[in-house]
Amino acid sequence: MNTTRHLAVLVVASALAWRCGAEPMRAAAPAAPIDLQSAIALALDQPAVRAASHEAAATDALVAQADRLPNPTLSWQREGQQPGLRTTTVQIAQPIELGGKRGARVALARGAAALADGDRLAQRQAVRADVIAAYYAVLVAGHRLAVAQASMALARKTADVTARRVAAGKISPIDATRARLALVDADTAHNGAAAALAIARTTLGALTGLPADALVLVDDGDRLPEPEPLAALLARTDDSAALRRARGQLAARQAQVDVERAARVPDVTLSVGTQRDDQAGRRQAVVGLSVPLPLFNRNADALRAALRRTDQAGDELAAAATATTAALTSAHTRYVSARREAQLLRDDVVPNAQAAYEQTLKGFEYGKFSFLDVESAQRTWYGAQARQWDSVENAWRAWADIERLAGATATEQRTRN
Repeated sequence: MNTTRHLAVLVVASALAWRCGAEPMRAAAPAAPIDLQSAIALALDQPAVRAASHEAAATDALVAQADRLPNPTLSWQREGQQPGLRTTTVQIAQPIELGGKRGARVALARGAAALADGDRLAQRQAVRADVIAAYYAVLVAGHRLAVAQASMALARKTADVTARRVAAGKISPIDATRARLALVDADTAHNGAAAALAIARTTLGALTGLPADALVLVDDGDRLPEPEPLAALLARTDDSAALRRARGQLAARQAQVDVERAARVPDVTLSVGTQRDDQAGRRQAVVGLSVPLPLFNRNADALRAALRRTDQAGDELAAAATATTAALTSAHTRYVSARREAQLLRDDVVPNAQAAYEQTLKGFEYGKFSFLDVESAQRTWYGAQARQWDSVENAWRAWADIERLAGATATEQRTRN
């Protein structure tokens, strides 16, 4: 078998050995691979995400609680101890809230509920981004392992060719030593790639709740989607997690201002009841009205603190908008750059580097090139492949950051829960 055909067989065998993010040479694999959307759905059904939904439901319940009226007070009072001389009074007192306290309290509870729901959606958006990054980290790690395995096989082939030429007296034994060292380096790289794949699978397994060794993924790692225009992404930031939370925080602080302002108005307590005078032998109605006098505490300091915290929330909203715009612009730039580099490496650099290596190795067998030429060509080829998958991984990380930072699309806003 000639060298070119042998190389092709090695590459194809290595590619077949790794499939859908699984480790090479696995004896068996689950029959049902999962795609990205399935992985996201599994991650969104994990206990940590469900816990946020419980908190949102709890704050919704507190809205109804805030709308409740204050309870009345039943009092019983006896004056005197001697029978026939005692006076007994029974009263019901009902506090009456003034100054819009009830409405302000309800608005504050609604703000807290909206903030909790925003936190829930933000967590779901973050989990979605984490799964995207972890999913493609597994796929890229699998491709790197396949490349490392093929590199080790070709390093072994190069070492065999070098040993034969040394035995024939065509080259120096030093070249054979170099070839064996290159094989050791390839084996070390293979072990590192296997460890990186195991770590990536563990991370994805923790997110989805699936055993790491049972993960089989649909391999679309090099299908990088067309980037959305930056202007369209920036237009979606109003619905981003960071800005939703900052706006919710501002609304809650403004509601707190209304609560503190309403607290400055004294409430009244209306009481009605009956009083029996044993000595007079008669019963009479008792009506009362009590109003606290705001002489020492007018809640001014609490109102001033609420106003300052509202100013703080407003500044935090502006800062969040600036930070989100800058981060999203950076992520979009990184994605476009990495995607372009990955496509260039895949379509041009890697094929040309492979052809150069095959020609150099064939020429080395016939004495036209030195071992250093072979070694250089091999490193160039596999360096180009490693760089290609580095670019793919960088692109998917940037894509995950875009998903984390940008708000939901119109379709996602209609379908999210």
